[in-house]
Amino acid sequence: MATAPAAGHALAVLKLLARHAGPLPAAAIARQLGLPRSSTYRLLGELVDQGFVVHLPEERRYGLGVAVYELGSAYSRQEPMQRLARPLLSRLADRTGHNCHLVVLHGRDVLYVIEERVAGRPSLVTDVGVRLPATLTASGLAILARLPAAQVRALFPAAEAFVQRGGQGVTSLSALRRRLVEVRAAGYASEEGTVTEGLASVAAAALDHTGHPVAGIALTYPADEVDAARRARLVEAAQWCAGELTRRLGG
Repeated sequence: MATAPAAGHALAVLKLLARHAGPLPAAAIARQLGLPRSSTYRLLGELVDQGFVVHLPEERRYGLGVAVYELGSAYSRQEPMQRLARPLLSRLADRTGHNCHLVVLHGRDVLYVIEERVAGRPSLVTDVGVRLPATLTASGLAILARLPAAQVRALFPAAEAFVQRGGQGVTSLSALRRRLVEVRAAGYASEEGTVTEGLASVAAAALDHTGHPVAGIALTYPADEVDAARRARLVEAAQWCAGELTRRLGG
């Protein structure tokens, strides 16, 4: 078996095991991947030796090994998304002359992970580490609009799950669904005065290789300084940044 195909088959085994809730028999792995059983057993043996797969002899099944967990932990430590996104956010701020940020969804909130500030622009209430209700922010709405309907329903099961700020913000699941339909149709999310009076934001979502929204990228600007034409250019810039991050993440 050539080195490159063998590597591809080994990765296919790991991805297959990752998609299942529990360990699988070797025969099922061979069948689902269309591999000869002899080749499958050799692959599994090598992966077991390297710690990426564990053999459960009593069950006659194979599952993911501790080396996979170590890789996942290393991925988190290296913060690859932040490293990939930071130069893009810097270019976005330079290109538009406005503050921009990246958030990730944290429960029903968004967590601010990157903030790029532009000298002379209005100060923001947000900063790295700050959390705000996702339904109040453009970046949060951009993420929610790309989630499956069932996941949105699970996040907001009752009226008590919704938060208003200054009397603004949706207060029911039906209202949120209508708002998310609008976001999907437009291709971006927006808010004006919901987070900070006098400031507005436009945002787009970045997706991973599975199509899952992993981040929201937003531009924030004084609402009275930006006309419709300039706002359209800001929308395009936010979409460009989100699209480039999506590409870098394999989306």
